[in-house]
Amino acid sequence: MLTSSSLDQHVKQHYAPIDLIAIILDALSSAGKDVDNLKPEDLAPIDEFHIRGREATLELARAAGITSATRVLDVGCGLGGASRCIAHQFSCRVTGIDLTDEYCRVATMLAERCGLSALVDYRQGDALQLPYSNARFDILWSQHAAMNIPDKAKLYGEMFRVLNPGGTLAIYDVLAGPTTPVHFPVPWARTPEISFLATPDELHYFLERTGFRIISWEDTTSAALEWFDKLAARFQKRGPPPLGFHLFLGADFQIMARNQVRNLAEGRIILAQVVARKGR
Repeated sequence: MLTSSSLDQHVKQHYAPIDLIAIILDALSSAGKDVDNLKPEDLAPIDEFHIRGREATLELARAAGITSATRVLDVGCGLGGASRCIAHQFSCRVTGIDLTDEYCRVATMLAERCGLSALVDYRQGDALQLPYSNARFDILWSQHAAMNIPDKAKLYGEMFRVLNPGGTLAIYDVLAGPTTPVHFPVPWARTPEISFLATPDELHYFLERTGFRIISWEDTTSAALEWFDKLAARFQKRGPPPLGFHLFLGADFQIMARNQVRNLAEGRIILAQVVARKGR
């Protein structure tokens, strides 16, 4: 079993290649984008690193009730796609935190080139030791991040701690389905050693034990499968886009994507959009 420090290192190695900034800027330039004056939609193919992309982000934002007055913490922010999207759409203030240093550097650079630096900021850090004071944020946001974190009790405890009383937890995650095992590699893990999927019952338990009151719970697995079908049809017609997750997940991304669809179709993983409140 991996120690905490070695697990963190394995997760970082899984996600970020060397010189990701240059890779992304080259791809954007090749796609005809003005890299000095980017728009959030220019980045959508690479920075919404979760199933159903921007569509899922906006659905979660509406469910969470984000407004311009909301202060959001995005745990596991990745390249900052969701944070830039909701900051742009709702003019809210968003802080992103991610374990991977390179992702935080890329997120900061892309925010500057999109003109969103006044609304978003990024920091490298551990979701199990959030570097923020108690009751700091109105909304705790997380999409496709908990799958790499084994200590769910501590994770949701930290999220609870930094939320204001009555604050909202908005999560969109991959959960363990009724069929096992998961086929690897998948986008969040090349091997089972860094994959820690909770079942729906376990997620219910951890949230309620921590003190969250679940407001809404939606299984979006069917919508995900429809989205993958449309994506496959588009790729078959036009070929793969120059901008995509293959830029940082490498040559085995295609098998990761196929396994992702297979796992969803066979009930090995499911998707859930969950909104909960701090307090009763």
